[in-house]
This record gives sequence, structure tokens and C-alpha cells, in this order.
Amino acid sequence: MDSLHIELSQNLKQKPEPSALGFGQYFSDHMFMMEYSLEKGWHDPKIMPYGPIALDPSAMVFHYGQEVFEGMKAYRTAIGELVLFRPDMNLKRLNESCERLSIPQVEPSTLLQGITELIKIDASWIPSGEENALYIRPFIIATEPCLGVRASHTYKLMVILSPVGSYYPEGIHPVSIYVEQRYVRAFRGGTGAAKTASNYAASIKAQEDAKQSGYSQVLWLDGVESKYVEEVGSMNVFFKVNGEVITPALSGSILAGVTRDSVIALLKSWGIPVSERKVAMEELVEAHKQGLLEEAFGTGTAAVISPIGSMKWGELELSIGGGKTGKLSKKLYDTITGIQRGQLDDSLGWRYRIE
Repeated sequence: MDSLHIELSQNLKQKPEPSALGFGQYFSDHMFMMEYSLEKGWHDPKIMPYGPIALDPSAMVFHYGQEVFEGMKAYRTAIGELVLFRPDMNLKRLNESCERLSIPQVEPSTLLQGITELIKIDASWIPSGEENALYIRPFIIATEPCLGVRASHTYKLMVILSPVGSYYPEGIHPVSIYVEQRYVRAFRGGTGAAKTASNYAASIKAQEDAKQSGYSQVLWLDGVESKYVEEVGSMNVFFKVNGEVITPALSGSILAGVTRDSVIALLKSWGIPVSERKVAMEELVEAHKQGLLEEAFGTGTAAVISPIGSMKWGELELSIGGGKTGKLSKKLYDTITGIQRGQLDDSLGWRYRIE
């Protein structure tokens, strides 16, 4: 790629208290940016002060939604190392999203270099605290000024950083979820397997309705029969039934989560039966009636592991594990966060050290 140009900010921000971070409310001093054109490909990588960007009102992202993004985290270990967690998986998925949205793919090593240099410059923004981290948001938007319905000829790739606390106010404590039967998030052949803004925009109304009814998240069902479980909110979902852990198979409408993949690998290494297949709500209700639905939890970069204490489906309210965090959920959370923060051995090679 072109040589990386760095412009340091002359007006550094005051950092928030680690105990008051929330999620995605504060942003570091700098950002990474790179441009794309048909003539030059991806070019002009630079790190610059964080700030507004100028776009033409007819930029295609505003009108046809050509956009993809990723979510990653950076950590500081007990011995002071800066590390990422499986960044190769995130960059692979970013390019898969690009392919689905007809956006030019990015050379992973080029983007990873830009991300690591940005983190080194803003390393002081990595917050202290056991549940805190530096959230990394790479995204690509279509910038060509044109109202024709086609793929854009120009794009902008950006990376911004945000110090974050726990994604949910409940933290690792169980959340209550509402099984959505009216709205649909995605369907096979659509963009459900891509990390793109439209998927999340389509979920907001159901999420608002669920919160008004006292639930933390929405459990999405398939878009054809409204019968099979797909995702919970912005996370993949797992159920422990009679000793076996079950998660919906990647069928083209479910995001291939990095934490999901990590959980499956850990379960297999521990000798715990795990299967990826269709999971019907009726199956879960029957397992609950028989006392076999032992645990349920969501997985994702933001929350890592989010235990599910209850599910509302129609008139049924299913309490899971007595509304308490299950032993397996806690073990998975402790293991993944322990690897991320350098507290546990990284036998699977997931930690990426920033030199």
C-alpha cells in the first residue's frame, strides 16, 4: 500500500472515568482513513485527528445503503502488552461482507497495519477495569455522488476507537429476552450473514418494543416459518439442553460470530457435546417442560457472553437456570476474557500482540 501518513492531534481530549464509560459514547483522539477509486484501488492511508468528515448529499451510502463494518477490541494485559483477539477472523468477515454488498475487498494485512498503528498512538485510551476495553470500529461507506442504483465507484474506509465498559447494564448477570414473532431481521439469500447497517436498522423497532415491555433483547426467528431460532439481538445464541450445547447453524441469514466460533472451539476442547443445527422454539419449550433446558446465552464481541435468564414467547414465560448465570456461561466468559487479557494460557493462538 501507499506509505502511511500520520497527523497527530494538537487538541487532545479529556478521557472519561473508567467507571462511567457505558458503550460507544466516547471516542479517542485519532482515526484511520483510506480511500478507494476505480483508478487507484485502495490508497492514501492516513491516521489523523478524530473529527467530522465531508460527504456529498448524493453520496450513495445515504441512498442505497452500501456500508459494512466490524467490531473488535484491544486490551492491555497485566504485563502491559497491547493485544487484539483473533483479528484475522474479523478482517476475513469484513471482506465477506464486502463481497455481499459489492464493495471492493481490502488487503487484510494493510488494514491490520493501520489498526495497530492507530492503537499504538491512542494506547492511553485503553481503559483500566476488568470489564473495560478499547472498542475498534472499522467501516466502509460508498461515497460516489450518484443516484443511479448500482455499486459505487468510490469508497471511504475508516477506523475509530471507543473506550467501553460492559455492553449491558446487567454485565455478566442474566438478561430477559423477548421472542419476536411480528418482525423479521433477515432471511436466507438476503444480507443477514453480512455485517451491514441495514440489518441493524431493521432490528431497532422490535428492540424498542421489547424494552418497553421490560426485556433486554429480542430473540429473532427465521424469516420464512417464524419457527426456528436465529440470533438474539446483536449476538449469536446458544442453548444447553440435557448436557448438549446447541446453536443455530450458519444458514446464510446468521452472522458468523468470532465469539461464536471461539465458544464452539472451547466446548470441543473441553469434551462438551456441541452441535450446529436448526433449533425450533417448540423444541426449547418441550425441553423446558422436561427440566432439560439448563442454560442459554448470547455471544458477541461487545458483551462476550450474555447469560439468558428468561424468554418470553407468546403467552409463555420460560425461566432458565432459575434466572441465574449458569456454570458453563461463567466458565466460557472467564476463559475468553482471561485469554483476551493475558491471564490465561493462549494454547489456541488467539491473542495477537501489537508490537
